[in-house]
Amino acid sequence: MTETPKPIDTPCCCQDGACSPTTSFPMHGASTIGAETATVPASSDETCSGDVCCGPPPGPPSAACERPGYRICPFVEAFVETPAGAVPRVRTRFDFRDRVGAAGARIGIIRSRYRVAPGLYAVGRPNSDAPVMASANYKLSFDSLRGALKGVDAWILVLDTRGVNVWCAAGKALFSTSEVVRRVGAVDLTRVVRHRRLILPQLSATGVSAHEVRKACGFHVVWGPVRAADIPAFLRADNIASEEMRTVTFSLAERLVLVPVELAGAVKPAMVAVAAAFFLSGIGPDVFSISQAWTRGWALVFACLMGLFAGAVAMPALLPWLPTRRFSVKGLFTSLPAGILAMWVVAGIPGSPLLNAAAVLAATVAVGSFMAMNFTGSTPYTSPSGVEKEMRTALPLQMLCLLAGTAAWIAAPFAA
Repeated sequence: MTETPKPIDTPCCCQDGACSPTTSFPMHGASTIGAETATVPASSDETCSGDVCCGPPPGPPSAACERPGYRICPFVEAFVETPAGAVPRVRTRFDFRDRVGAAGARIGIIRSRYRVAPGLYAVGRPNSDAPVMASANYKLSFDSLRGALKGVDAWILVLDTRGVNVWCAAGKALFSTSEVVRRVGAVDLTRVVRHRRLILPQLSATGVSAHEVRKACGFHVVWGPVRAADIPAFLRADNIASEEMRTVTFSLAERLVLVPVELAGAVKPAMVAVAAAFFLSGIGPDVFSISQAWTRGWALVFACLMGLFAGAVAMPALLPWLPTRRFSVKGLFTSLPAGILAMWVVAGIPGSPLLNAAAVLAATVAVGSFMAMNFTGSTPYTSPSGVEKEMRTALPLQMLCLLAGTAAWIAAPFAA
C-alpha cells in the first residue's frame, strides 16, 4: 500500500499569458501503477521569478484526490493507495471540531445528522494483512473506534446504519448481515486484504449472522470486545477476548453521560409545559389574573423541573440501588421526595394549601415517572417487549396523575 503523493508547491500567477511546465499526479481512486493522471502546473521555482509573478506567494496546492463538489473531512490526513483504489487514512487524535461535534451529539443538537460516509478507511499504515474492523456510520461510534486504534495499523469498514449507533442499529436491522455483505462488496475488500476475517463489535451480534456472512462473501466473522478501548489488547491476544472484554457494564459515568441527551430531548416539551403552567395559574375567580399567573406559575414550573430532575438525573444516578425492574416505578422513588420538597418550597402561594400541595406533588410524580421510563431505551437492562408492556400500563397512570394535578391546580384559587 502506498500513500497518494502530493505536490509541495503550486505556480504563481504569470504575466503575458506565459505557460509553465506541468507535473502529473495519480487521480483519486486509481491505482498508482498505470493510474490515470491529473496534470497540474509545476513548482513556482521552475516557472516564475519574483519580478514576473503577481500578488502574494501562493498557498498549498489542491490534493490529487479532490473532486468538484466534494469536501475532504477534517479527520482525514492522507490517502492510501490500494488495488481497489484510494482509501482515506484517518487520524486517531481528536481535534476541536471533533470535540464540539461530540458535545452537540451528546446534547441532541446534531444527533440525527452526526454521521460519516460508509466505506473503507485506514488507520496508521495498514497492509494487505492488517485487520479489518467494522463500525456504524454514527460518528460517535466511528470516533470511539478510531480513537482507540492509536499505534495500530488497521482497516475500518464503516457500514451504512443511517447514523444509528452499533447496538441500536443491530436491533433495527441496520447493522445487519445483508449490510455487512453489501459493504464488503462495495469497497472491493477482497482486493485490499489477503485474509478473510472481519472483526465485528460484540454488540452487533443481534443483527448479524456469522455463518450467513461467510456463506455470502467468504469472510469469517470474529466477534470483538464490547468496548472499542479494549481492541488493542484484543488484537495483541490474537483476537481472543477476556471475560472482562465480553461484559457489558453500565457504570455511574456511563449512565450520567446520557443525561444531557435526556434533558435536551425534554427542552421543547418543557417550553410548552411552562407556557401551559403560567396560563393555568392565571385562572381564578376573576376569570384570569396576570399577577396570579405570575405568582402561582413559577411554583408549578418549579414542580415540573423537580420532576424532570428526579426522572432524568437522579434516577439514572441511583439506578442500581432503586427497587423493581420497572423504570416508571423507579422514577416514583426519586420523584416522591422531589415532590415533597416542591410542596415545601411553594407553600404560601395563593389558593387552597391542600389543593396546591396535591397538584404540585402530582405534577412532580407524573413528570418524574415518565422521564425515568423514557430512560429505559438507553440502558442494557430491558427488552423491547418488556418496554412495550410497561408503557401500556404506566402511560395511562401517568396521564391520569397529571390530569388530576391539573384539575386540583385550577380548583385551588376557587377553594381559597
